[in-house]
Amino acid sequence: MHIFDTIKTSVLVPIHPAGRPFIAIFVVATVILTMIWEHLFFPGLILTLWCVYFFRNPVRVTPQRADLVISPADGRVLSVEDLPPPAELDLPDGKYTRIAIFMNVFDVHVNRAPMAGVITDKFYFPGAFFNASLDKASSQNERLGLVMKTDHGPTIGFIQIAGLVARRILCDVSEGDQLTTGEHYGIIRFGSRVDVWLPKPVKVLVAPGQTTLAGETMIPDCARGAKAMAESIAR
Repeated sequence: MHIFDTIKTSVLVPIHPAGRPFIAIFVVATVILTMIWEHLFFPGLILTLWCVYFFRNPVRVTPQRADLVISPADGRVLSVEDLPPPAELDLPDGKYTRIAIFMNVFDVHVNRAPMAGVITDKFYFPGAFFNASLDKASSQNERLGLVMKTDHGPTIGFIQIAGLVARRILCDVSEGDQLTTGEHYGIIRFGSRVDVWLPKPVKVLVAPGQTTLAGETMIPDCARGAKAMAESIAR
C-alpha cells in the first residue's frame, strides 16, 4: 500500500483545467505524426508527458497564520530588495520589499494567494517578452497585477509576469473577490515570474537562490518584522 500511496502522491497529481486543451492537442498531434512516420511516436509521447507534467497542480498544505506571507509560486528566488513599488499597483505610500520568484518550464505554474484578503485592484499591462529572470522584466514585460487588502491589515501587491517563452497569463479573480491563503488564483503558461510587494517592516525568511513551493513556503513574517522594528526603536 505504501508503494501505491507514493505513486499516487508523486505522479498521479491533479491537472489544472487550463492544461486540458493543450494536452489534447499534444495527444492528437502525436497520433497524426505516428501515422505519418512511426518513429515520431516516442518524441511525441515525451512531449505529451511533459505537457501533462507542466500543467500539474499538486495538493499543498498551507500554513494559515494570518501574519505569514506564503509563496505564490514554485520556483527560485531571484532577489529580495527594498524598492519603490511600480506606479500601476497604486499601493499606499511607504517603504516596500519586493520578493521576485522565477518559474522555469519544469516548475509548477499554478499561482496561489500569498495571504488572505480582498482584491481591491486588478490591472493588465501589455509588454515585451524578455527572459523573466532579467530585472527589466518586472517593468517591461507583459504582466498582470493584483492589489489585496489583507485580513492581517496591510495592503500588498503581487504581479504575474510573462517570460521569454510564456505568452499567456491567466488570472481567475476580479476586484472584490475574497481569497484565502494558498488559494489558486491563476496560472502562467510556459516559464515566467511572480513579484510580491510587501510594506515594511517584514522579516524575510528566504534568500536569493532558494527554491520555493507555492502555497507552502513561508517567504516573510509580518509579525516578526514588526517586533524587530519595535525592539530597534526601543533601543
